Amino acid sequence: MVHLARLLQFADSTLPIGSFAFSNGLESALQTGVVSNSHDLLQYVQLVLRQSARMDGVALLHAHRAALAGDYDAVANADSELFCRRVGEEQQLMLTRVGRKFAELVLTVSPAAMLERWLADIRAARTPGCYPVGQAVALAHMGVDEVEAFVMHQYGIATMILSAALRLMRIDHLDTQRILFEAQKRVEDDYRAVRDLTLDEMSAFAPVFDVLVAHHTTTHVRLFMN
Repeated sequence: MVHLARLLQFADSTLPIGSFAFSNGLESALQTGVVSNSHDLLQYVQLVLRQSARMDGVALLHAHRAALAGDYDAVANADSELFCRRVGEEQQLMLTRVGRKFAELVLTVSPAAMLERWLADIRAARTPGCYPVGQAVALAHMGVDEVEAFVMHQYGIATMILSAALRLMRIDHLDTQRILFEAQKRVEDDYRAVRDLTLDEMSAFAPVFDVLVAHHTTTHVRLFMN
C-alpha cells in the first residue's frame, strides 16, 4: 500500500517541479493551426507520447537498470545521450530544469546517494540533468520497477500537455480526461517497442513537432516556456 501511495505521489500532475510552465510544443501547435479541436489534441498527445517513448523512455530504462546495478557512469552516459538528441533549446531547457527540480524535491523526502551525486554533477555542469534520468534514479531507489517508471513518465508527459490545453484552448476537464484515457491505451505497446533498444538506437522522427518547437522560440506572445 505504501508503494502504491508513493507511485501516486510522484505521478501527480501537481508535483511542484515546474512542469506547469511547459506545453511540450502545444502552444505553437495551436498558433499555427496544427491543433484546433479535441480530435487534433488527441492525435497530438499520441504523437508526443510515441516520440517520448523512443527518446526519453529509452534513456529512462537504461538509467533505471544502471541505477539498480549501482553503475553511476552508465546513468551519466544515458543523461548525456538523451540531451544530445533533444532538438531545440527549449526542449533541452524543459528536460534539465524539470530534472533538477525533481532531484531536489526527491532528496528532501527520500535521500539517495546516487541521486545526490547526480544533482551535484548537475550543479557543477558535469552532466545535463535530464528529467527522465532523474526519475529513473529516484524511482529505482524507491523500489519502483522499470515498467512502473516508464508508465509514470509517459503519464506525466500526457498530463503536462493536457494541463496546458486547458489554459490554451476551448476545452473542458471532461474532454481532457477522455483524451488522457484514450491516449494511455498504447503505453504497453510503446514499452514493448523500446525496452530492448540500445542508447545508440534512441531516436524519434517527428519533423512537425520539431518545427513547432523551433517556432515557439521566436513567437512574441506566449504563456509557456516551451
